Amino acid sequence: MQPITTTAQLAEFCKSLKGQPFIAVDTEFMRETTYWPKLCLIQVAAPNGAQACIDPLADGLDLAPLLDILRDETVDKVFHAARQDVEIFNNLGAMPRPLFDTQIAGMAAGFGEQIAYDALVRQMLKIDLDKSSRFTDWARRPLSDNQLTYAIADVTHLAELYPTLRARLEKDGRLAWVEEEMAALTDPALYDVEPENAWKRLKPRKHVPKYLAVFKAVAAWRERTAQQRDQPRGRILKDDAIDELAAQAPTDAGAMDRLRGVPKGFSGSKFGPDLLAAIREALKDPDGYAPKIDRERGPQNAAAGAVVELLKVLLKARAEDAGVASKLLATVSDLEKIANDDNADVGALTGWRRDTFGADALKLKRGELALVLDGTRVRVVEVRRAPKAAAG
Repeated sequence: MQPITTTAQLAEFCKSLKGQPFIAVDTEFMRETTYWPKLCLIQVAAPNGAQACIDPLADGLDLAPLLDILRDETVDKVFHAARQDVEIFNNLGAMPRPLFDTQIAGMAAGFGEQIAYDALVRQMLKIDLDKSSRFTDWARRPLSDNQLTYAIADVTHLAELYPTLRARLEKDGRLAWVEEEMAALTDPALYDVEPENAWKRLKPRKHVPKYLAVFKAVAAWRERTAQQRDQPRGRILKDDAIDELAAQAPTDAGAMDRLRGVPKGFSGSKFGPDLLAAIREALKDPDGYAPKIDRERGPQNAAAGAVVELLKVLLKARAEDAGVASKLLATVSDLEKIANDDNADVGALTGWRRDTFGADALKLKRGELALVLDGTRVRVVEVRRAPKAAAG
């Protein structure tokens, strides 16, 4: 198979996708040394047998015909572990909706936590995939026959297993479960690269205005610098250094050089003056610049910590009972919030998650359920409370 390298070839291929109920999509990209992912190959397959590898690095190739299909909401777009692929297409202005992620679907169908693509293909199609080309250099041209064979297999098998997996979820009444997750995956806010919002991906350790103002300013400076230089954030400045800079708020080179988390000589580098300027600017009005955030607290006391541990056991038991990955039901952060607040604003206390786990989590807190070890399995049993004796 030769990859598509011209706009005319791509337009002709995309004609064969018109009217198809879904397309399976995958990408090969590199970003180990860059901020922006470098898209090296796009693979597409449809149920009518149309399939192709598309070379986005080919001179003069315009991806517009494919991007139009990705924007077409009458066509389902099927990916596996879609987040980074979605990020790439969102950056190109083509959020792929509606989306179906077979990894999330596999979690809802009982295939375990974050099942790998080759494992899902093995279990559903009884096919062993050759993954030896996975970590090859996808930016180098020409691509080898082995690379192209590996790449197209990722979507041909995806197109084959999707209808079966979807039908299984529909039969079990779980399609709505994964559709909720898909909607979250295609929320543009998830892929926001606005520097002023970069602090939201991190976890500030304090909540006083001065700390938060510097924390936000340093995170924004790092994001902006990483984008401009097209380098990974961590190569500009580590996350731990952002916290230390926020805690110490240095305003001159000497104070910055005394920080352990900041690379030696950083203040005198090409980055130092700009970073110090960003910190000083934030400190002019820390109350005004600091983000207003709700404190996400973990267990407030020893009792809440014990409740979290019990909820973890309950979560595992209920996930096993439902045949669903526990990660889909609740996160550790969810459990901490539930331990502290019966009305916590978490997904585990709404919709199907509440029916499957959340309602029982609240009952466990109230002492209405107990966890019993039955051999090697944990059983959840109702606690029968003895009626109170009438006053004599």
